[in-house]
Amino acid sequence: MDEKSIPRAVISRLPRYFRYLGELKDDGVERISSNELAALMKSSASQIRQDLNRFGGFGQQGYGYNVKNLYEEIGRLLGLDKKHHLILIGAGNLGQALANYVNFEKRGFIIKGIFDKNPAIHGKMIRDVAISPMEDMKSFMENNDIDIAILTIPKSEAIEVAKKLVEYGIRGIWNFAHVDLSVPENIVVKNEHLSESLMELSYKLNDGGF
Repeated sequence: MDEKSIPRAVISRLPRYFRYLGELKDDGVERISSNELAALMKSSASQIRQDLNRFGGFGQQGYGYNVKNLYEEIGRLLGLDKKHHLILIGAGNLGQALANYVNFEKRGFIIKGIFDKNPAIHGKMIRDVAISPMEDMKSFMENNDIDIAILTIPKSEAIEVAKKLVEYGIRGIWNFAHVDLSVPENIVVKNEHLSESLMELSYKLNDGGF
């Protein structure tokens, strides 16, 4: 399987499959058909089968999917069988909310460091992690094997900070700044434009729904 050939739309659906399968597993469900899973997810059985077949297929006709096995396989595809070390840059309201979100750790995403330019909050603890000055970021990354950086800073600062992160060896950036970052192709960036999501919701309401 050439994972580079997998459409982005399929990849974007994997976390949703993972969430539903996790709930089924916790409820003690051992097997489920594509029709049953489609009914739960308000999707179609054919789309589920097509999506999963892109990764080799995990079910048998007349037998369905083993929920635990499929949950674990999708988790592996999503890289959740590994630990990922993160830093968070920007300890304002959004940054603190993300740092306090305990489900990150349950999925293997460990926030190791928090950085902010405001000296008034340096040393403040957020879930046992101290907020540090931006000047400490380079040495911290060198000593802590950081994979991902979360940016919750103004767009006026994000471009320069992203450049430094690339220089320091970051592999992925989860970007909440309202600016699209230009980074080398080997750096993975996921942009989260919250206001755009809200405007999309507003459009759908204004257009009379779905």
